[in-house]
Amino acid sequence: MYHDILTDKQVFFDITAAEFESHLQKLRDNGFTAISLDQLVVHLKTGLPLPAKPVLLTFDDGYVGHYEHVYPLLKKYNMPGVFSIFPGKVDGQVGGRSTVTWDQLKTLAADPLVTIASHSVTHPADLRAVDDATLQRELMDSKARLETQLGIPIHYFTYPVGHYDDRVMAAVQQAGYLAALTMRNADEQLASASKNVLAIERIGQSRLATILDSAWGGPTQPTAFRGTDFTAPVAKTRVRLNDIDLVLVSGGQATTIHADTRYAVAAIKGRDPKLVAAVDGGFFSLKSLDSNVMIGPVLSQATGQFIPGGNGDNPKLAGRPLVLISPQKVMFVPFDPAKHNTLAGIQQVLPEVTDAFVSSAWLVKEGVGQPYASFGNLFGFDAYRHRAFWGVDHAGRPVIGISAQRVDSPALGQALALAGFRTAVMLDSGASADLAYRGKSVVSSYEPRPVPHIVGLWPPPAPETETQPTP
Repeated sequence: MYHDILTDKQVFFDITAAEFESHLQKLRDNGFTAISLDQLVVHLKTGLPLPAKPVLLTFDDGYVGHYEHVYPLLKKYNMPGVFSIFPGKVDGQVGGRSTVTWDQLKTLAADPLVTIASHSVTHPADLRAVDDATLQRELMDSKARLETQLGIPIHYFTYPVGHYDDRVMAAVQQAGYLAALTMRNADEQLASASKNVLAIERIGQSRLATILDSAWGGPTQPTAFRGTDFTAPVAKTRVRLNDIDLVLVSGGQATTIHADTRYAVAAIKGRDPKLVAAVDGGFFSLKSLDSNVMIGPVLSQATGQFIPGGNGDNPKLAGRPLVLISPQKVMFVPFDPAKHNTLAGIQQVLPEVTDAFVSSAWLVKEGVGQPYASFGNLFGFDAYRHRAFWGVDHAGRPVIGISAQRVDSPALGQALALAGFRTAVMLDSGASADLAYRGKSVVSSYEPRPVPHIVGLWPPPAPETETQPTP
């Protein structure tokens, strides 16, 4: 955590630009990886491992030195940073030694390396001491002013002087913030010791030398693991990565349902009481409003029926992801119309296959978001739409999800790679994108259209118990 950075120090917590660059060099020399606040929040919410020796750089109060000295050095070292701004100072309503301007903030906000956080409107000495109406103004007006001036959503808050209590924390959440940063004057703690994401701990820059051996990003990401894990509990989370809001449900055992006609996702899910969550599935024919005809072959254990794809569609699907599910594993293989349009053909790939369908495109392969060129001539891949997807993460857990905003496919793939997907494929999207969790759709901004196919998650199977032989 940093405050002012300038040519000559004025108070004890100031540092010079030269000292700041020496800090960045020291972090690099000691193998640290600078991360974004998005990455840290995902880690704290889900346990997704961070890079080795992660560090989050934060800068409070919006001094002009943040633009003149910090920002050029962050670009030089390619390190992300969080800048906490209170608009009252930028607008000239609150005095201070120096301040960034709105034009400078617009430049900062446009750079992917930069996250802008709200720091209240007027930077009260202690938000715990203000009344409810004042607290609401400090939280909501700051967010609104920053969003209006910068044209970006503001998802994070930084408590002035680190002061908060349960009332303040609840108000921060009610104001629409996803996470908040705090600080202590004594007994500083690392972020890993945070009580929750609405009180993320930080340490001051003066302690940098003492913590060079303390940073840890969680257990090593098991990138060598290529299997499937159907034993993890089912859990829902909402994260924001690369400015994209994602609703994810992970864990459990994957399955599909191919319905007899089109229904809302929650209605299809309701046909199987075991399902905890479901997302709209493969692409389907639009020739009639109630058709359940899929694009490509489909097999669902809900019906036990394999239906081959139409000969007119199959050649166009060559190379797209063929999804195969068995009681033990999930596979994603390039679809071959000559080999995979019969039950015997897909059983050659996965003998115990219970579910199969063709999705439209890979979003993530081997942990890497797919580039624009990989989508070829796929219609609408670069359009801004609500998107649905599913895949497996680096731990082998199945994950289903939707984007909570419109996004193109390559950008979504990059965000899903950051979210920890090992493989992700695109499901029917646009007006079809829908996710139901515990009986209810999580979509509120539009009414998703009915679909004939879903990908669902059952709870993990109960562990087998050993029985003692009868004496």
